[in-house]
Amino acid sequence: MSEELKQLRDQIDAIDNELLQLVSKRAGLAQQVGKIKKSGIVYRPEREAQILARMQEQNPGPVSNEHIKHLFTEIMSLCRALEKPMSVAYLGPNGTFSEEAALKRFGSSISEVACDSIDDVFRTVESEAAHYGVVPVENSSEGAVGRTMDLLLQTPLTICGEIQLPVHQFLMAQQTDLTRINKIYSHPQSLAQCHHWLTTNLPHLSHSALIHAASNADAARQAAADNQAAAIASQRAAELFGLSICAENIEDDPKNTTRFLVIGRQIVAPSGKDRTSLIVSTNNRSGAIYTLLEPLAQYSVSMSRLESRPSRTGLWQYVFFIDLEGHQQDDNVAAALAELRHKAAFLKILGSYPAA
Repeated sequence: MSEELKQLRDQIDAIDNELLQLVSKRAGLAQQVGKIKKSGIVYRPEREAQILARMQEQNPGPVSNEHIKHLFTEIMSLCRALEKPMSVAYLGPNGTFSEEAALKRFGSSISEVACDSIDDVFRTVESEAAHYGVVPVENSSEGAVGRTMDLLLQTPLTICGEIQLPVHQFLMAQQTDLTRINKIYSHPQSLAQCHHWLTTNLPHLSHSALIHAASNADAARQAAADNQAAAIASQRAAELFGLSICAENIEDDPKNTTRFLVIGRQIVAPSGKDRTSLIVSTNNRSGAIYTLLEPLAQYSVSMSRLESRPSRTGLWQYVFFIDLEGHQQDDNVAAALAELRHKAAFLKILGSYPAA
């Protein structure tokens, strides 16, 4: 070993020792914070968002901002766990994109609660069997996840955060010969996201050979039990169920992204870069939508999403899901919401939370 190489490795060892001491010191401070807190709440989305933003702004390189974000997410996850163990529910089993979104937001030092359906995620958090839940709400290619939107209308829970997850789809099976595949299991959203690839590369499969599964991980489980079946799922699902990758990144849109929401019971304070979600309805009359949106323009509140959904209370009755830029405690957002409350037949604020 050259003297120069030895010196570099000695410097790395010294830095590693220093990092260990600093992480331990941070963890000790987190434990002290946990003892001082009276509420028992250890997850502060606004505080964590501010830390991640600051670390990325101060990042000198050469490590990318994405890796810096992942590193500090894991550090905060570890420190949270030392304050108080925290559980997060998501659509399971292990290997789903929902689990990937949960780990991206909360880090790996959590107790994972895999649920059989989106309904079960809501029920698990509502019954306090988990502290938080992660649910998909919309995809950049296929639009809104209707079941999540319906449950947001009914639940007493609030939105505490959001996750933007780039979604890459993989075709997997027990073997890699595409001509031997006679059926494909996957979640309906994933099948739709890969429609063009499937018709181009597997033209021998009929529509009936595309079988809906409760989740992509469940699809991988079913494919693992059938040597003539394949699944569309995440790369991690292939690893978990021992399947071979037949094709990767088969989504039709290379920028395919799914937005997930964090649901819980707490009110989140402003972080400085926030989003507010709400549901409104109006009487069925001419110009009703304009009347609802007028306060937003009046108080210069930007709207990033407007989605209609059947209200299930009457024929051709609809509610509107709206995302606003800003926190409900911001002066202009608060004024617009106060005005909107007078004009809407129904208004429910789902929550304000740090924007992803």
